[in-house]
Amino acid sequence: MVQIPVVHHVALTVGDLDASVEWYEQVFGIQQVLDVPHDGGTATVLADRDFRLVIGLHRHDHNPGAQFAETRSGLDHVSFRVDGREELTAWGDRLTELGVRQTDAADQPLTQAPIADTAYGSVLVFRDPDNIQLELIALPAA
Repeated sequence: MVQIPVVHHVALTVGDLDASVEWYEQVFGIQQVLDVPHDGGTATVLADRDFRLVIGLHRHDHNPGAQFAETRSGLDHVSFRVDGREELTAWGDRLTELGVRQTDAADQPLTQAPIADTAYGSVLVFRDPDNIQLELIALPAA
């Protein structure tokens, strides 16, 4: 029997690689560790010291620069688990300090929605500079 795999990294295509590298470094406290050229572009790999969080940001030469939309086939969003609702509040404050505006709905680049308390946990939804939807989730207490 095989074991359930663990996510190794998340790779995202971005419009402005330099701006996205700076934004993801600031938001998640990760650092650029590697640049990987590939056919038609390059990828920058960001990670924490222990490689628990690894994000690859890709620039493709033929990217027309359209913003991300989860309503098309492909990625819907990326979710990161945190330890509790208090940590979500701290993340919301951090995002605000980094220029991610609080709005009623995170539906534009660099916006965040209010924390939603649901049956499956408390969720903070926010958007990166390319409008990619990210979320932080605190699971309900057992």
